[in-house]
Parts: sequence; structure tokens; C-alpha cells
Amino acid sequence: MTANDIVNISRPLTELAHSQPDTKAIIFPQENRSLTYRQLDEESDRLARGLGRVGIVRGVRTALLTPPGPELFALTFALFKAGAVPVFIDPGIGARNLKGCLAEAAPEAFIGIPKAHLARRLFGWGKNSLRILITVGGSSRFWGGVPLTEVQRLGEGSAAPFKAAATNRDETAAILFTSGSTGPPKGAVYTHGNFAAQVAALQELYDILPGEVDLPTFPLFALFAPALGMTAVIPQMDFTRPGRVDPGRILGPVAAYAATTMFGSPALLNRVGRYSAPDGTKLSSLKRVISAGAPVSAKVLECFSALLPRDAEIFTPYGATEALPVSSIGSREILAETGHLTGEGCGICVGRPVPSISLAIIPISDEPIVAWSDDLPLPPWEVGEIAVNGPQVTASYFNRPEATSLAKIADPENGVWHRMGDLGYRDNSGRIWFCGRKSHRVVSCDGILFTIPVEGVFNVHPLVFRTALVGIGKHGSQRPVLCVELEKGTRKREQEQIRRDLLERGALYPHTKGIRDILFHPAFPVDIRHNAKIFREKLAVWAAGRIR
Repeated sequence: MTANDIVNISRPLTELAHSQPDTKAIIFPQENRSLTYRQLDEESDRLARGLGRVGIVRGVRTALLTPPGPELFALTFALFKAGAVPVFIDPGIGARNLKGCLAEAAPEAFIGIPKAHLARRLFGWGKNSLRILITVGGSSRFWGGVPLTEVQRLGEGSAAPFKAAATNRDETAAILFTSGSTGPPKGAVYTHGNFAAQVAALQELYDILPGEVDLPTFPLFALFAPALGMTAVIPQMDFTRPGRVDPGRILGPVAAYAATTMFGSPALLNRVGRYSAPDGTKLSSLKRVISAGAPVSAKVLECFSALLPRDAEIFTPYGATEALPVSSIGSREILAETGHLTGEGCGICVGRPVPSISLAIIPISDEPIVAWSDDLPLPPWEVGEIAVNGPQVTASYFNRPEATSLAKIADPENGVWHRMGDLGYRDNSGRIWFCGRKSHRVVSCDGILFTIPVEGVFNVHPLVFRTALVGIGKHGSQRPVLCVELEKGTRKREQEQIRRDLLERGALYPHTKGIRDILFHPAFPVDIRHNAKIFREKLAVWAAGRIR
């Protein structure tokens, strides 16, 4: 193997530790703590040596359950340097799902805070595979493992930098579990090449320069900042409930640290955008805001844009845990053009594919596609499933051969295509329009209804916060039902007039005129990770109980 064949996602950190050693890599305002690039590099070196001495070496799958803090960053880069394979699972998915994910990933090592170890014992997480336990916080061996402080001591005593494992582009770097919002959580297998391609794509797409300051409100995205040469300011918030964030804890750090970039889910942008600071605070330092996890409505973009300087923009990249970024679009284009078309039932425009991605719209099917064929892509304007190919696209799920066969298409010339599970179409200018999840389409006796084009028609009502189309009954004879969540403060006596308004508006469009059942729901069930993806499966069960 030559030097050019070696790809280790920890390398950018080490390079930055040499080029800008005293620049802060991470800042934790609530703890009044920070780490420079040199400190983060040295601490991850020390931990990599210590982890090796307790048996966490190249290839060892390691569950990492620790909250955003200095330890999470140092441990993650230490595992990458060691060539170990961190397993990232969102703790918000619940104890039962966590147990299933850990059984599937079969990690040999478990690094977590005492609360995570308590849950591990109570629920039997990983009992068939775990042999190495490390506790973050405290110096006790009560939890049956080695305290992190001891791992740090084991890694001391060497002045020489730790030599990162000579991993190659196709070697497994991590296993990232999906949120479970669109089916059971699955572990996407990330290679070092996947991560490197993601970093390069994000840097090029948003023109991110070393020395910028990032305020990420999603822990895993925070790990990109050091690789991009940015300073990450970690806000004080419950990362599992971004839709309930205290707006002051976002506005304050952005102003105090002159953040140039911010990531926030649609639910967080909605919460902060509606907040009116007493002093009329503007986020004047921001150059860009990035929002993902679910479609962002034009209303939310317009509201949050009022906090930004004129030359700043909100970008909404499209992608998934298995492939990110796929495409991107800015708020100016949405507010000037595509947002209006969304309200007319055209779907949500997610922009053009990023340069490193090949994207095709293929026929809708719930069956595996064994091999790629040039006959698969559909012409513009025809709705089908979105499939993508590129260096940031993962090739498999860990220990899930059936899910892998359903989601991946082998291509002898280009590796693997990933079926996004999303439906959409391409317009004449090459832009991609998202029409909803394949599994959420409603198949009635009169044809197929796609969620996003239907919901867009009704979401324009001023008293509607959001809607969700669900189907009751079996595919082929489903009854379409529109569930409606109203804006907070809307009075119950207004519901009948709103119902009449919505039926009248629906009658204007061919694809919505057949919808006659409208149900008002107090608060839609949403995913833990972004508080934005609607659990339509749960809504369908709820709706079925009310329509007999």
C-alpha cells in the first residue's frame, strides 16, 4: 500500500494541529471549556494509545454512548486513529431499539457514561458480544469496566505522536444507525473513503474555509467541524428535543462567538425563528445556515431569514444517513420560485445533485433490483424512486443482508447505487423534486397519491402548521385521510371553518379533489433526532380508530 492509498478520517485533525495549533477546535460555553486543535490532537493521541492497551485496536467495533462534550470528540478521533470502528446510535430511539441495534452491531467494546452502563446492565445490551467496558466520568470500577481516566493514564508517557492506523479508502470507519423514523434502525457501514468524500463535498458545496466558526445543534454533524477546519461551538440544549430549544441558547452563542455557520433541524429553525428577542437581535455574523432531517417549509425559511444579514442564506441539503449530501438548494431560490410551486402541489424542490453524485429516478418497486441497467432511469417529470451513486454513498447495512438487497443495486462499472426510499422527479433544468417516502404513498382504487404534493396544497392555509396524508386499509383500496395539526393558539371552534377552507382548496387540484376525510390532531408524533419527520404510520393507526 502506498501513501496515496491510505485514507484515515482523523488525518485532517492532525494536519490542522500543525497548521493552526492554537485555534480553538471546540468550545463548550456552558462549561467554560475549550480545546485547541493541538490539544484535541494530543488528547486523542493519548486516548488512542490507552485504548490499544485495553484491547481496542484496529477493527474492534466500539459502541460509543456519551453526550456531546470534550470526551466525545477526543474519543471519536482516538477510535479513528486506532482504526477501531465506533458504533453511533441515537440514544433517543429508546431502550428496546438500542438493545436491538447493539445485538445487530455485536460490538466488542462499550464506552459510555454511568447512565449508559446502568441501562446496559438493566436491559442486557450487548451481553453476547461485549468484552471491554470503559466508563466516562468518575474513577470507580463499579460498572465493571475501566474508568476513562485510567485509559488516559495508560496512554501517557510517550512524547512521539500516535501513528494513525494505515486504513484504506474502503476500510470500515464507523457504523451509523439510522433514526428509525422510516422503519427499524439500520446500521449504515461507513468507510474512511465515505467520510472523506462527505467532508470534501460539504467544503466545496458551501465554500467553507478553515478558521470559520460553526454552531452545530446535532452531535454527529459537530464532528465534521474539526475535519473542515472550523471551530465548533456546542450550545447548551437537549439534543434529542431540538424543537423545544431555548432560543436564547442559540442566539446568544452565535453572537458571542461570531459564528459563521449554523446547523439546525427544521423544528429548531421554526422555534428560534418565531422568537422575538427584546433587543431585536440579528445573527449578523452568519454566512450560511444549513437545515436537514426533513423538508423545510417556505414559512419557516421566511421567518428565520428575518434574523439573518442580507448576504446570508439558508441551505437545505437533501440526503440520508446512507448518503449525504445528495443535493442542495438555497432559501433565495425557494422563496422566489419553488416554494410557490410546492403550495400548488408540485412537491418540494431539493435542488440539483452535488457534483460528486450521480442521481437517477427509477421505476417505483418494493422488490430488490439485483443489477443496475441503463434502462432504469425515467425521463423528466415522471415520478419514481430516487437512486444515487457516488463516493459518499454507503454500500451496505451491517448484518442486514435483506435490507441491503432491498436498498442497494450493484453496478459493475460504478460500485453501488443506493435506493433512497424516497419518491421524486427531475424537471427540465435538472432540479430534483421530492414527493415523499415510497412507503408512505397511498394506493387507492382511483390511483396513487404522494404525500408531499398533497400536503403542499393544504399547508398554505394560514392556520395550518402542517398536514400529513395517510392511507387506511390495504394497498390498492386505501382510503386517503388528511391529518391536520393547527398553529398553536387556534381555537377549537375555528376547526369547522378550516375544514371547509381545506376541502374547498383541495377541490381545485386533480390530485387532492378526492380527499374528503380531514382529522385534526393535537400534535403529530415526530422523530427524536430532528423533531421534524412525521411518524405517518402512527398517524394512520390513530386515523383508522376515528374513521369506521
